[in-house]
Amino acid sequence: MTSSKNSCWVCGEHVEPHTEAFCGQCGRAYHLNQRTDMPGKDCGQVWINEDHLALEFACDRCLHPEPEVVPADLAAILDIAEAALEAGLAEAVLAAAAEAGALRHRRTAGGVYLFERRDVIVYARGGDA
Repeated sequence: MTSSKNSCWVCGEHVEPHTEAFCGQCGRAYHLNQRTDMPGKDCGQVWINEDHLALEFACDRCLHPEPEVVPADLAAILDIAEAALEAGLAEAVLAAAAEAGALRHRRTAGGVYLFERRDVIVYARGGDA
């Protein structure tokens, strides 16, 4: 059963009844123009599964998943002790700069300061990181 109240999972736009399909992988609605006599867009595909001789539907998000965001190279992440060595400054100076907002940082749940190497280098040279 189709409903014209659905939005496309891929593009977020309204889905008309003649362009509505449901992904066989995630189960969400997406645009699939099923008529050649009416305009419509496709945000997925349909094909014949040769093993089961049945139609298979899939949205573009399932067919072409976005790659996971890879965090910065771990070699570029420094704890406060490593950052102090890199910058040639005392840990207390870096901690104070971080708390004052002059140096970008993150803190772990255990309270450990983490910095990116490039930010520490820029700060040590007198710039704002």
